Amino acid sequence: MAKGETDTALRFEGVSKRFGSVRAVDDVSIDIARGSFVALVGASGSGKSTLMKTVNRLVVPDSGRVLLRGEDVASLPPAKLRRRIGYVFQSIGLFPHMTVAENIGIIPRLAGDRIGSDRIAELLELVELDGSYATRMPSELSGGQRQRIGVARALAGDPVLLLLDEPFGALDPVTRDQLGERVRKLHRDLDLTSVMVTHDMAEALLLADRVLVMDGGRVVADEEPRALVNGAGGAVAQGFVAVPRAQAERLAELEI
Repeated sequence: MAKGETDTALRFEGVSKRFGSVRAVDDVSIDIARGSFVALVGASGSGKSTLMKTVNRLVVPDSGRVLLRGEDVASLPPAKLRRRIGYVFQSIGLFPHMTVAENIGIIPRLAGDRIGSDRIAELLELVELDGSYATRMPSELSGGQRQRIGVARALAGDPVLLLLDEPFGALDPVTRDQLGERVRKLHRDLDLTSVMVTHDMAEALLLADRVLVMDGGRVVADEEPRALVNGAGGAVAQGFVAVPRAQAERLAELEI
């Protein structure tokens, strides 16, 4: 690690955001270590997506600041910032009039760079698609394939941080599980720091190494998955853990 750098990849310092009379994020301060995979879990309206969007400046906080590797994101040019951050979201958002290759290369192009066919093929391989997909249009792809392209696009700028906003919510269970495992492997192999927003506690427990539970705009629990399974985190967190636990118990009853 270079002199002056720290182990903190992402820092929220007193971040707050209101929408009218609703306080979506309420004075959140949290550090996220380099190389960690953190899940933000909460019900709709808990503030998890709003908090995450302050990182890439899709939401500007009313107070507080967000630091990416020690730099205030508000001070960085948007194109430079968004090249350092890969962003995967539920609606996928591929441009329908662009080929797969053009979609993957859009973030570097907006930053003034272009990536060649070899790099496109490499990115497709990372998400387990062959090079022939480069010339296809989004309408020719399944939902799972489109989301894989979304992941490849997020990685095209060689980001230091990967943000995932309900990335698997629109997929069928089998594809969701496969792509989740692939993203976790990419996180490890590419030495990324990853932050995933989800309402699915089972997904958070299986993929993340740290789980932040949000309620009413605040982080009400900050635990490792094993601790949550063993009862830590308080009532709100345990309310989310209760769902996959009850499902597992019902499945176990079917085996008897």
